[in-house]
Amino acid sequence: MGIARCWQSAGGRDHGNIGLDNGESGGEKEEERVFSGAVCRQHLLHLYTSITSLIFASRRPSPPPTDLLRLSSRRLVWATKAQSLTTMATEQDDCVGTVKGQIAKLFEVSLKVTVPNEPDVEPLVAACNGKFGDYQCNNAMGLWSKIKGKGAPFRGPPAVGEAIKNNLPTSEMIESCSVAGPGFVNVVLSKDWMAKSIQKMLIEGIDKWAPLPPVKTAVVDFSSPNIAKEMHVGHLRSTIIGDTLARMLEFSKVKVLRRNHVGDWGTQFGMLIEFLFEKFPNFEDATETAIGDLQAFYKASKQRFDADPAFKERAQQAVVRLQGGEDKYRRAWAQICEISRNEFHKVYQRLGVHLEEKGESFYNPYIPGVIETLTKQGLVEESQGARVIFIEGVNIPLIVVKSDGGFNYASTDLSALWYRLNEEKAEWIIYVTDVGQQQHFDMFFKAAKRAGWLPHGDSSYPRASHVGFGLVLGEDGKRFRTRNTEVVRLVDLLDEAKSRSKAALIERGKGEEWTEEEIESTAEAVGYGAVKYADLKNNRLTNYTFNFDQMLNDKGNTAVYLLYAHARICSIIRRSGKDIEELKNKGTLVLGHKDERDLGLHLLQFAEVVEEACTNLLPNVLCDYLYNLSEIFSKFYSNPECKVIGSDMETSRLLLCEATAVVMRKCFNLLGITPIYKI
Repeated sequence: MGIARCWQSAGGRDHGNIGLDNGESGGEKEEERVFSGAVCRQHLLHLYTSITSLIFASRRPSPPPTDLLRLSSRRLVWATKAQSLTTMATEQDDCVGTVKGQIAKLFEVSLKVTVPNEPDVEPLVAACNGKFGDYQCNNAMGLWSKIKGKGAPFRGPPAVGEAIKNNLPTSEMIESCSVAGPGFVNVVLSKDWMAKSIQKMLIEGIDKWAPLPPVKTAVVDFSSPNIAKEMHVGHLRSTIIGDTLARMLEFSKVKVLRRNHVGDWGTQFGMLIEFLFEKFPNFEDATETAIGDLQAFYKASKQRFDADPAFKERAQQAVVRLQGGEDKYRRAWAQICEISRNEFHKVYQRLGVHLEEKGESFYNPYIPGVIETLTKQGLVEESQGARVIFIEGVNIPLIVVKSDGGFNYASTDLSALWYRLNEEKAEWIIYVTDVGQQQHFDMFFKAAKRAGWLPHGDSSYPRASHVGFGLVLGEDGKRFRTRNTEVVRLVDLLDEAKSRSKAALIERGKGEEWTEEEIESTAEAVGYGAVKYADLKNNRLTNYTFNFDQMLNDKGNTAVYLLYAHARICSIIRRSGKDIEELKNKGTLVLGHKDERDLGLHLLQFAEVVEEACTNLLPNVLCDYLYNLSEIFSKFYSNPECKVIGSDMETSRLLLCEATAVVMRKCFNLLGITPIYKI
């Protein structure tokens, strides 16, 4: 397979690999306007020239050694950056950040007064379960262990906690504070401040609540199928998870380079090109329709390669000619790649996923210079005819040049990392692949640290992270396949989800009430959203069972339930007959009832949930938040004491309904799900 990202027994990789072998709404205009206004992309991806022109080595200089070494000094600068993902907003940022972050700033002031001789004490603030308060500062015990015996004027952690509480600066955020147990300082937020903060978000937009990472540019490497192979269900997780991580970082004001590192280079292209020549002498006239199923085309060429020595020899020569830049072979290669891209686009279009392709061929010209520099640094050694980098604590070395002189996965990955750090100035590079590739990434990252490209700690920047995920299983507990043991084509799977969703709408009588366009758009939103949410709600490290009946259920923790919940909230606002935009500016939100306050607090914690999901690269954290939000809203709305339409508090409660809908829409947006506005 050369350096294509499909792992065989030797341990190569394909984003979304599941261990395969070679055989393998509709909505009202006003509501839509509100939604689209909330979804504001902060950065546009830079468009590059075509990949065909980029791959020529003669046009692509190797990286000079001094550039690589320069990264060592850059590391020292990045290592001084804050370790937590979120920093507080500045006036220039014009964002408020997280509530937890704002509380932490207050405790930071208190800690400097309480223990002036203990510099750089980071506030330890966490959300509470509500029994004692909304937030809690847990510094007292740790501080006591540092200051006891140093003449400090305290007699234990509780006294330290009292001092921390008493030294808190005055703030409109805080209603009350108390100390519990061994110095835990509990904070109750002011209901007035909470209400004002929510109403301000409604007026200024939810982007004001975005967390603020200490990184400006990140690369998310995801999806990355192999040219001339179908995208299968194994690519689903990489594509969905990677897109959500990119969306969360983009919401957090990070410039995200969405990279599709397709397998578009390697020895397999020799047999594909020769087979193309054989089947279509006038190969440039060969269309997608003429070639047909790319997977079948690949299988047929592989069978011919294995069975016919003469064909095999021609295929091997074709690789040499391709890599040598011979025009005919370049054009054939480009044609095969383009047909594959068109197939990939059908999947990405359905999923609403946007990527920029920079395949293996793009980085291929950089490899010799990178290997040369690593060799001069003393990292690359000879071993059994190959050139390798030995990794401490690992029995096998990282092969960077094979014994036949060819390059491999590690060669490409090292060159891509160099490019991303040195040319694209990325501070965080995130790779989304299956967990089976964890060892490769561990070794690859350690090699980069030995080279001085990355800091040795895992909490400073620049940083490289592997986002591993488990398998997609069928109901039999085995890898998800069709009845004839073939892999499931992703296009077919998504079309089936839409078809089932449409059938459910027709069964509910919507065919008589809605236009065909409304039926189609809602079926897409619900069907595709159901597939995405069923994946994302699970911890990505675990396997999950693919089951249409479960994911399309309108009860429980499913996208269907959540989309319908959002549509119901929109319906409540419509039935009131009030202009919600006018209420935002002229009405007043009040959190007088406990259920109103509980809902308001959960809304305010949205930013720190996004922060947590980004920090740990776990989309399921956001899914949990979204489901809990719908449950808390349901409790509020079903309480007779919190009647909305026709009550004395109608304006305030309509604003609370709108705030819930806005946050739900942003959650959907971050998860790549299109909201619906009526059911």
